[in-house]
Amino acid sequence: MKTLKIVLALLIVSQFSVNAQEKKKSKKNQTYAELSIKEGGKWNGRKYEGGTFKNVTSLKVPKSHWDHSFFIRYEGPGWESSKIGYRLYLDWRNCIDLFGKVTDTMVLSKVGLDGFESYHHMSPWGMDILKAGKGLGVGAIGRYSGKEVLHFQEVDSTFAKVENDKKCSTVTVNYDGWKTANDKINFESKLSIKPNERITKHTIKASNEIDGICTGIVSFKNAPLVKKESSNKKWAYIATYGEQSLVPDNLGMAIFYEVASVEKQTEGEYDHLLLFKPTTKPVTFYFLGAWEQEKDGIKSESEFYKYLDNKLNELNSKNKI
Repeated sequence: MKTLKIVLALLIVSQFSVNAQEKKKSKKNQTYAELSIKEGGKWNGRKYEGGTFKNVTSLKVPKSHWDHSFFIRYEGPGWESSKIGYRLYLDWRNCIDLFGKVTDTMVLSKVGLDGFESYHHMSPWGMDILKAGKGLGVGAIGRYSGKEVLHFQEVDSTFAKVENDKKCSTVTVNYDGWKTANDKINFESKLSIKPNERITKHTIKASNEIDGICTGIVSFKNAPLVKKESSNKKWAYIATYGEQSLVPDNLGMAIFYEVASVEKQTEGEYDHLLLFKPTTKPVTFYFLGAWEQEKDGIKSESEFYKYLDNKLNELNSKNKI
C-alpha cells in the first residue's frame, strides 16, 4: 500500500512537471516561422514525387520548382503568431495567403503534412481562409505595368531563409535577376511577425530604381475598399472587410503604408494596389488579416476599423508598430 502511494505521488509530480514544461514551452513559442521541403524523392519534370518533409532554415529554390510542384510543404515559407498564420507562395505567383486560426497555439508544423488539399477544410486548428486566385493575396509584391500586375515568372535564382527568436519570427527572400518588361533587378523581401500581433512587417529593397513596384489586397465584390490617412498625412491604410473568406464568413484585411513612399493607389484586375515610388532605399509597410473565427478575435466591421484606427495612431506617434 505504501509503495502504491509513493508511485502515485511520483506520477502526480511527473505529470505536474510535464504540464509546467508544456506551459513554459507554449509561452516561449509565441511566434514561429518555418520552411519545409521534401527529401528522398525525385523530380519528374516540374513535379516532385515521393520523399518526406523535412524542415530547413534556408533554401535555394530548385529551377524545377513551380506552382503545385509538391516539393515545399504548403508551397512556401510560413510564419505565425498566436492570432493568425501567413504563407508565401515561393514560386512565380509570389502571393501571400492567410491561415485562419481558431486556437492561440503554434500550428504551422502540423499543416500540409498530408498534402495541399487538407488545409482548405476546417480542422481543429483552423484552415486556409483566403481565395487569392490570380491576385497578390495581402501584402505581397508585384510590378504594375499599367495594364496588369507582373509576378515573378522570370527570376535567375530565389533564396529563402527563416529565423525564430523571442522577439519575432522572420522570413527573408532574395530574388536575384527578377526580370519584368525591360528591367532586371535584384529584390529583397523581409517579413516578420511579433508575439500577439496580427500584423506582419514587410521591408522591401530593390537594387535599381524602377517604377511600378506594388503591393495590394486581393479584391472581392462583397468587401468594398476603405482608405484613411492619419491627421498629419504621414501614415495611411487601405482596407477591406466583409464576406471574403473561403468559409465563407467575415474577414478583414489591411495594409498600412507611409504616405511619402507611395506614388498612388490604383485598381488592378484582381487587387486594390499601392504603387511605390522608385527607390533603392528600404521601404517598410505593414499588413494584416483579421478573421471572425479567430480566438477572442474581431467580430464586426466597426470593431475592425476601430482596431485599424488605433494602429494608425500608433504608427503616427511611434513611426512603427
